Amino acid sequence: MTTVTRIDVRPSTAALSDAEREALMADPGFGRVHTDHMVAIRWSVENGWHDAVLTAYEPLRLDPSAMVLHYGQAIFEGLKAYRQPDGGVAVFRPEENAHRFNRSAARLAMPELPPELFLEAVDALVHQDRAWVPTAEGQSLYLRPFMIATEAQVGMRPAHEYLFLLIAFPVTPFFPGEVKPVTVWLSDEYVRAAVGGTGEAKCAGNYAGSLLAQRQAAEKGCDQVVWLDAVERRWVEEMGGMNLFFVFGDRLFTPALTGTLLPGVVRDSLLQLAPELGLTVEQGRISVDEWRKGCEDGSLTEVFACGTAAVIAPVGHARSSSGDWAVGDGSAGPVTLRLRQALLDLQYGRTPDAHSWMHPVG
Repeated sequence: MTTVTRIDVRPSTAALSDAEREALMADPGFGRVHTDHMVAIRWSVENGWHDAVLTAYEPLRLDPSAMVLHYGQAIFEGLKAYRQPDGGVAVFRPEENAHRFNRSAARLAMPELPPELFLEAVDALVHQDRAWVPTAEGQSLYLRPFMIATEAQVGMRPAHEYLFLLIAFPVTPFFPGEVKPVTVWLSDEYVRAAVGGTGEAKCAGNYAGSLLAQRQAAEKGCDQVVWLDAVERRWVEEMGGMNLFFVFGDRLFTPALTGTLLPGVVRDSLLQLAPELGLTVEQGRISVDEWRKGCEDGSLTEVFACGTAAVIAPVGHARSSSGDWAVGDGSAGPVTLRLRQALLDLQYGRTPDAHSWMHPVG
């Protein structure tokens, strides 16, 4: 069995004109406006990874018996490309996304994509569609790699054929203008993941299973749902699909990775950046009661969530079946804003990249 190492570039013959592209990029929203191209790579038991091609963005054709439609073998990632001050383009920590993609694949009994092929796909698409990388402040090009089971049969087993795809779309700032704190609903009715489950995998089923709780949060007047542990419904885990951080003065605390939480790339980055800003970092467990009491006695000064889409989202208020409370004065705190600015400055090339996190694309 051989594995393809190069991607066949077949540019679209119907790419949008500069004027058409600029009109769409004026207000792209999130995931509504796609670039001209995509990367597709196939895998089979017989041939390994093969037929790697960059081609025009177009609809897929799937057999009704494609196994992804029946057993949910589907994983994905999210990362961003940023315009740099010199006009170049760089992607934030794509190697980490490649490794996490493979951890998700292994958990769902799917083939692992060689990290060098993952990076080749990212480089090929960003290079081909570099005109789609926004130049406006706060905007970026969001990259969505994903893999699905395509074998046409409905027997209950891992599929023998898969399709890896990489698409991209320009995005505006998650928080246009002022960074506004969110209000969260602490769900004690639904859970996201349990020990031994798929919590640390970025698989489609995790997100499908979260939609009902997110709708419940909206009905409670909240922006996001906060997940608690599956056993005691006591320990705080994540906010939606984002990792949570708690600020106790100059101490930064985040729930430890226990197998039920997604190991976020932004989370890992903040744990490395925080000490450079004079903050101590700690990982462990924090209960709902500790969160509430910390806010009441003033020891817990700020709470925020982090992820690729929003970067950092401050939490201003929390609601639960046992009561509501504010975090500080309900506004975005100084530590939250400082960390957010430090990360954005690095991603947009405004400060030196001491960690070599930015991956330039030629």
